[in-house]
Amino acid sequence: MTSETPWHKSSYSNAAENCVEISEGPTTGVRDTRHRDLAELSVPASEWTALLSTLRTN
Repeated sequence: MTSETPWHKSSYSNAAENCVEISEGPTTGVRDTRHRDLAELSVPASEWTALLSTLRTN
C-alpha cells in the first residue's frame, strides 16, 4: 500500500500478541505488526468504518 498516512499500532493490540497496524485514509490498510512484509488488507475507508460499527454493536 502506498499510503500517505502513517501506520500506527491498533489501540486494541497488546504488547505480547495479536498486534496489528492500521493506516487510515481513503483506503484503510491493516497488517500484522510482526510480519509487515508478508501481506496487508486494504479496504475502502467506508467499509472499514462499517465493519467497526458492526463489531461494536454485536
